Amino acid sequence: MSSSETERSGSSGSDSPAEQSGALPAVAPQLRALRRQASLTLEAAARAAGLSPAHLSRLETGQRQPSLPMLLALARVYGTTVSELLGETVAGRDAVVRAADMEPTTAGGWTYWQAGASGRGMQALRVHVPYGSQGDIVRVHPGEEWLHVLRGRLRLRLGDATHRLAPGDSAHFDSLTPHRIAAEDQDGVELLFVHTLMQSPTATLCLGPTPGDTP
Repeated sequence: MSSSETERSGSSGSDSPAEQSGALPAVAPQLRALRRQASLTLEAAARAAGLSPAHLSRLETGQRQPSLPMLLALARVYGTTVSELLGETVAGRDAVVRAADMEPTTAGGWTYWQAGASGRGMQALRVHVPYGSQGDIVRVHPGEEWLHVLRGRLRLRLGDATHRLAPGDSAHFDSLTPHRIAAEDQDGVELLFVHTLMQSPTATLCLGPTPGDTP
């Protein structure tokens, strides 16, 4: 992704502060606290998450709200979960997560439900990706990802190959392979998503639109 923070955000005007202010809890203080807890400067954390320092600064001061791909990137950098980034109170390390305890959260057009406990080496989410949302985000980071399509059809780009997954299909891949996902259907796609959490501030990257793509 280029140095442009607009490209890194992977979205158009839909994530303006006014439009997003009610979609997420106040994440700014938590983002700053977790960065400092990880002993990272603003510049180092931004570079690791594939953001410009100016964009991360705006996230930390509440002038911008992050999309779900941004939250996933920052969670990896800080070695934590999306729920902790949002300041949510997450149940302890229980082996079972009840459906009634899975509260939906929307970020950057994506809706997700926390499907696992905190304090683990992996983060499990149930995610709804709407059609045309964040499909231009290309991600590269250490670790592994596993996803399973529950409903709808998914377009998965892995390196130079494009795969189309139907309900019941799964993918498990090394996330150092450049990858991006998008919904094939107007109704979006719902999937289970598991990724490893590892604090690797020198290696995590989140790249933006490839040349010629339309956000």
